[in-house]
Amino acid sequence: MTRMQRRTMINRIILILSGLAGVIGLAMLLWIVGDVAIKGAPALNWSFFTELPAPPGMDEGGLANAIVGTLIMTLAATLMAVPFGVFAGTWLSEFGRDSRLGESVRYVSDILVSAPSIVIGMFVYIVMVKTMGHFSGWAGAVALAIIMLPVVSRTTEEMLKLVPHELREAALALGAPYWKIMPQVIYRAAISGMITGIMLAVARVAGETAPLLFTALNSPYWAHSMNEPMGNLTVTLFNYAMSPYDDWHEKAWGAAFLITLAVLSVTIITRLMLRKRSKH
Repeated sequence: MTRMQRRTMINRIILILSGLAGVIGLAMLLWIVGDVAIKGAPALNWSFFTELPAPPGMDEGGLANAIVGTLIMTLAATLMAVPFGVFAGTWLSEFGRDSRLGESVRYVSDILVSAPSIVIGMFVYIVMVKTMGHFSGWAGAVALAIIMLPVVSRTTEEMLKLVPHELREAALALGAPYWKIMPQVIYRAAISGMITGIMLAVARVAGETAPLLFTALNSPYWAHSMNEPMGNLTVTLFNYAMSPYDDWHEKAWGAAFLITLAVLSVTIITRLMLRKRSKH
């Protein structure tokens, strides 16, 4: 066997193994999503979205307060994390790329990305919950924002690094100030990747349970403000799944399916919007 034939054979083997791994991964994903859909879809009805949780044993009620609480805390966390993450990623890419401070920030970001979410939840519990003396939606939002921040920051940095330096030089040669070049040239060139990173961060925190157990806790009632314990889907799912009641198990499957459906929908819609934008 010649060297070319050996290289061709190895290449084909690697391609086959890679394709097989991709098929297995896709099959596992479809299996999980299908199982959640089959068991969770029957629980999604009008009362599931409009009514408060019912006492155990009653085939009534819903998770309306948990749905609203999850949306509020996720939105608050996004509003806190995205601006800081984008600004931090911009500084790392444009100004602190080779500085010692930049290396330190990247190192801390990498640690936060891989840090267990329960550790972040305990940190916010010590800093906020113990200080305020009670659980709150604000504490939950801060915990989720801390989880989102390094993802947004590192993604923004990497996307901005992919923008050719010729674009910056061309804009500077035309006399544009750097503060105008950033939003009108560099951000526009990297917007697709930046939005993808933001959606990735939102998708990550959408299913977090551990940090909310230490911060927002849970509540079966409507939250009148974020300065009190707030119902959320993930903790409610955890409580219902661990209970001995069949009706709660059904609602837990419904909550799992709703979270999965929401994450997939947001991801697909974002991809379609970005693809449409790139065509124009």
